[in-house]
Amino acid sequence: MVPSIDAAGLAKILHTSVGYLLGESDQADLFKGTKMLQRFQDIAVLPEKEKECFLTTVYHFIKAARISLM
Repeated sequence: MVPSIDAAGLAKILHTSVGYLLGESDQADLFKGTKMLQRFQDIAVLPEKEKECFLTTVYHFIKAARISLM
């Protein structure tokens, strides 16, 4: 199945692949460039409430992308 445009957009923003977001590729691909690592460092220093909101949003986005592949 083809991932939704939202999954492709998130992958582009995070500088990773749709396959990685959907658990279909090797974790080594995740940190190919320093931009992805920087994104995680940026998330790590967010205040806890904002970090929790961000991670919840990402979780739901990935869940929706996986459902759309079914």
